[in-house]
Amino acid sequence: MHDFPWLSWLVFFPLLSAALIAVLPGASGRAIRWLATAASLAELAFSLPLWWRYLPGQPGWQFAEQKPWLPGLGASYHLGVDGVAVLLALLTTVLTPIVIVGAWSAVEKREREFYALLLALESAMLGTFFSLDLLLFYVFWEAMLIPMYLLIGVWGGPRRVYAAVKFFLYTMAGSVLMLVAILWLYFHQRALTGVPTFALDAFYALPLTGAEQTWLFLAFAFAFAIKVPMFPFHTWLPDAHVQAPTAGSVILAGVLLKMGTYGLLRFSFPLFPQAAAYFAPWLALLAVIGIIYGALVAMVQPDMKKLVAYSSVSHLGFVVLGICAMNTQAVQGAIYQMLAHGVSTGGLFLLVGMLSDRRHTRLISEFGGLKDVMPRLTAAFMIITLASIGLPGLNGCVGEFLIMLGAFRWDPRFVIAAGLGVILSAVYMLWMFQRVYYG
Repeated sequence: MHDFPWLSWLVFFPLLSAALIAVLPGASGRAIRWLATAASLAELAFSLPLWWRYLPGQPGWQFAEQKPWLPGLGASYHLGVDGVAVLLALLTTVLTPIVIVGAWSAVEKREREFYALLLALESAMLGTFFSLDLLLFYVFWEAMLIPMYLLIGVWGGPRRVYAAVKFFLYTMAGSVLMLVAILWLYFHQRALTGVPTFALDAFYALPLTGAEQTWLFLAFAFAFAIKVPMFPFHTWLPDAHVQAPTAGSVILAGVLLKMGTYGLLRFSFPLFPQAAAYFAPWLALLAVIGIIYGALVAMVQPDMKKLVAYSSVSHLGFVVLGICAMNTQAVQGAIYQMLAHGVSTGGLFLLVGMLSDRRHTRLISEFGGLKDVMPRLTAAFMIITLASIGLPGLNGCVGEFLIMLGAFRWDPRFVIAAGLGVILSAVYMLWMFQRVYYG
């Protein structure tokens, strides 16, 4: 097992499956659906050893693989995981088969391309989590854009092209700045040591002045703030969510938004600690504004899907607040909240998408009294709704509690303001649930 290139297999197996689906001659839509489902379930099975063979107390990267890639530039094909990457990779491999099965009756055109793009997107997401070479990371980071752009632009709603282009341009704007920062680190490292490399560990050890850290931190943080998305860089998200097909919305909320918070944890804060300490209160302020703003805007949404989309702006603000607090409880809470949000918000998008496919509307005013005809769905929706608002005993509570505990030790003022967001999330989610299911 330890000699087997496990991470490479996890990264490229979905891509190979996507290529097979794309070129398979004469396959029916049913056969393509079954093949995509089987590939995603196999990928889930292949990812399980990450859980039971990972050693939590062992320092350094595990399952590491390193091969020369572009030796003239000093770039290497370097993969590895720590506890954060393992959990986010498992979230990805769990959500993908659920999304594929959920799309069986929802996708009626270009099924071959749709499922191939979903599997290719899974490859890019896993590659992003596993990369320990910044050039390799950037390649996977940009590769994620293409499948998601096409999923929104081809299978989305009436304004799908506008939403897809907006999503692409926003993400590219941040990515270009991050690329400039990566190249600056690369040339600075080469000038100091004489050894060209894009290795993350080498950049961790790189001595930087306060001014250098400031500009580099801002470049990285801008790219990740757009991806989260943090206020005021969030405006692409409601359009992308509302226009995306249900599968795209689930993957976008469940995994892609976590790329931003993962980037803050993996790159921005550890690479530039002085700048991170200086800017943490400002990032936390934006996070708290996002928590309250997202909740207030969600309260007035007539569209169920847009309401859930704005709830993501609010919930991801908690994750950023936990990262900014920079203590054990808050960071653990942020990581847990990333996973909890992926499960609960993914579930909400799946159920809203199912109702939309059958009723051909997402307007809350068009529903009412669903409990009488769909009692089991009502029960499932209620449980996921309560998890989303952080009811004790469900997954949403653990992360929010740890974040608020850690953030209170850092600066109680942020927690007092963020607590208002918890109350408001209960208001808009329960109000929506009451009107849709109880009339």
